Amino acid sequence: MDILTINDAPGKYPASYYAATATPLSPFEAAAGTIRCDVCVIGGGYSGLSAALHLAQAGYDVVLLEAQRVGFGASGRNGGQVGTGQRVDQEDLEAMVGLERARGLWDIGLESVQLVRDLIADHQMDCGFADGIIHADHRARIVPHSHAYAERLREAYGYDKIRALSREETRHLVGSPAYYGGTLDMGGGHTHPLRFALGLARAARDAGVRIFERSKVTGVSAAPCRVTTESAEVSASHIVLCCNGYLGGLHGEVASRVMPINNYIVATKPLSTAVARDLIRENHAVADSKFVVNYFRLSDDKRMLFGGTESYSYKFPTDIAAKVRKPMAQIYPQLADVQIDYAWGGTLGITMNRMPHFARLAGNVISISGYSGHGVAMATLGGKLAALTIAGQAEKFDLMAAVPTPRFPGGMALRWPLLALGMLWFSLRDKL
Repeated sequence: MDILTINDAPGKYPASYYAATATPLSPFEAAAGTIRCDVCVIGGGYSGLSAALHLAQAGYDVVLLEAQRVGFGASGRNGGQVGTGQRVDQEDLEAMVGLERARGLWDIGLESVQLVRDLIADHQMDCGFADGIIHADHRARIVPHSHAYAERLREAYGYDKIRALSREETRHLVGSPAYYGGTLDMGGGHTHPLRFALGLARAARDAGVRIFERSKVTGVSAAPCRVTTESAEVSASHIVLCCNGYLGGLHGEVASRVMPINNYIVATKPLSTAVARDLIRENHAVADSKFVVNYFRLSDDKRMLFGGTESYSYKFPTDIAAKVRKPMAQIYPQLADVQIDYAWGGTLGITMNRMPHFARLAGNVISISGYSGHGVAMATLGGKLAALTIAGQAEKFDLMAAVPTPRFPGGMALRWPLLALGMLWFSLRDKL
C-alpha cells in the first residue's frame, strides 16, 4: 500500500479549492541516471523547499526529490493558519523541558511566523497574509485557563499581540453560538497554503536548486550518503529527510515517532459580503479548543473554508463533504444546507507529544517532520534550521531536537489502531 497514491492520482494535485486557485509551475522532470550534489533534500513540501532554498542561497549545490508535485502533500492542502509559538502551550513545554528551553522554543515559534511573512514579501508571492487567529473555547470551563494563558504570555514572555476575548466578543467576531470565550492572537494569521508552497518552489528553482518531481525515493543510505529512486542514484555530502506524513517505510526510526493521519476540508460556494461578515467579522482565522480541532477561515472570494474531523484508515472517506458538513453545521447552523464546491483530504504527520520531531540520524542525515497540524510556519523554519545546521550553525536545530519525541506504542503495526482508540476517547471527551 502506497500512501502517496492510495488517495491521489500520480503527478496530479487534488481537486481542492487551493489547486483551483493557484498557478502551478511547469512540471519538473523526473530524476534519472547518476547525480552528484552537496545536499539531497527528500520531499517538496514547506520543509524541503525551505531547506533547499536556504541551502542554495548559502552556496550549496542542492537536489530536491519529490515523489509527486511540489506542494502536493499537506503543504498544499492545509487550513492555511500560520500560528505563533509551538503546537504545545508554553506551560506544557516548561514542564517538559524547563523554563529556559521553553523560552527558546517560544522565540523559535515567533521566528517561524516572521520567516513566513518575510518570504512572502521578499519573493513577492501572491498568497496574501491576513492577520489574526481566534482560539475559541467550546466549553465555559476552559475560558479561565485561556485568559490566564494569554496573560502569562504577556507577563512572562513579553508577548503583547494576544488578548482575552469574552463570550460576547467571541460570538461577535465568530458569529456562532458554539463558543464561550477565547483569545485573539494578532501575531499569527492565514494565507493561501498552496500558493505559498509554489512561491517557495519558484524561489528555490531561481536560486539554482535542481528540483525533480515524480521521483519517489526508494532507499536512503548514510555511509556514504546515497539516495535512490526507481531511475536515479543521487550521491551527496548531506541528506535532509522532509517527508512528514508521506514517509511510509522509508526510515523506520522516524516512522516509529511520526505517524500519518488524515484530515479534511471543504470550501463552500462564494458567500455574500454580508453573510461572510456575519460568519467571521474581521477576517481572522479560527481554531477551537476541541481535541479534534475545528479550524476555519474565509477565502479571498468569501468562501467558508472549514476543516475538521480526522480518520485513521489510510483511505479517505467516500463523501468528504458530508463528513465535514456535520461539524460545520454544528458551529454554523446557517450553513447546514450551503452548497459545497470543493471537498478534499490530506495526510499530515503527528507525534505523540505534538511537538515536531527534529533528529540527526546516522551520518550526515537529518530529519525534520511531525508538525502535528502546526506546520505552515514551523515546517518553513524547520527547513531553514536544517540548512543552518549543515552550514555549522546548529544551536536552534539542536534545541528543537532536544525535545523528547516518544515512540508510538506497538510499533508501526499497532500505532494506527491504538491511536484510533485514543482519538475516539478524546472525541467523546470533546462532547462533555
